Amino acid sequence: MGQYILKRLLFTLLVLWAVSVIVFGAVRLIPGDVCRIVLATPTVEQGQCDAIRRDLGLDKPVVTQYFRYMSGVVRGDFGTTLISKRDVWTEIRTRIPLTLELTLLATIFALVLALPIGVYSATHRDRASDYMLRFLTIGWLSIPGFWIGTMLIIFPAKWWGYSPPVGYTDLWANPLKNLHQLYLPALALGLALSASLARVTRSSMLEVLRQDYIRTARAKGLVDRAVVVRHALKNAMIPVITLFAIQFGTLLGGTVVLESIFSLPGLGTLTLTSVLIKDYPQVQGLVLFFAAVLVLINLLVDISYAWFDPRIRYA
Repeated sequence: MGQYILKRLLFTLLVLWAVSVIVFGAVRLIPGDVCRIVLATPTVEQGQCDAIRRDLGLDKPVVTQYFRYMSGVVRGDFGTTLISKRDVWTEIRTRIPLTLELTLLATIFALVLALPIGVYSATHRDRASDYMLRFLTIGWLSIPGFWIGTMLIIFPAKWWGYSPPVGYTDLWANPLKNLHQLYLPALALGLALSASLARVTRSSMLEVLRQDYIRTARAKGLVDRAVVVRHALKNAMIPVITLFAIQFGTLLGGTVVLESIFSLPGLGTLTLTSVLIKDYPQVQGLVLFFAAVLVLINLLVDISYAWFDPRIRYA
């Protein structure tokens, strides 16, 4: 196990290095003059531009710029933003609690909704309830999260004059107001994920329920609930956990739009604003942060396979 984790960590570093190279080169291909971005004026003097480029290190070759940037990243220095001159990591760190809480709420909602639907649909295969649930999950998959979020704002406001509070209140400062602000975007974000998880849960459960040890458990006289929960569900979770790890990136990416719709100052709003104003140091820091989170989540999921299925061993 230790050797496997070490190899995966080394592979993780390789992935993050490749991401850093791609994003470092990509942001420099974005159209726009850094001088006009920093000075926020259409007319600039050449001397001002030269001074700004020297200050940002843009007068150096691209390779030198990259190694200087990565040496700072290794030390925890992601640079400063172009407009506000604030520390990039400080900007990211202050937005993490909101986006993390929103993602966790969406994940909890998706799992609470998906697992019972998938299990019930599998244990009632080819019945009317199974067909109805499969039809509903297909419908959820076809509806984008940003459309659901928009409808959750428009229709309550039109029918009942209700709209969620704007902004973000820290969970520990006022838990009720915090949940009041986040439950609608979490619902919109987690609905599509719950649909895909429910369908994968159903397919995995159907495969597990046909195994010999399930028939043996029933032959021993165990009730159906014990067979499904204690024997079938745990062994059916590996495909579900795999899909969840893949979809976790979708949840993080979905916050970019939904945070803007619900006026939430999280990482999604910061990403959108940074791209619009071409603040490439902030964009680089955000992409590296998202990439690090995703590869670590995938590592944890791979390690969890051995707990769900004791037959799995890492060598």
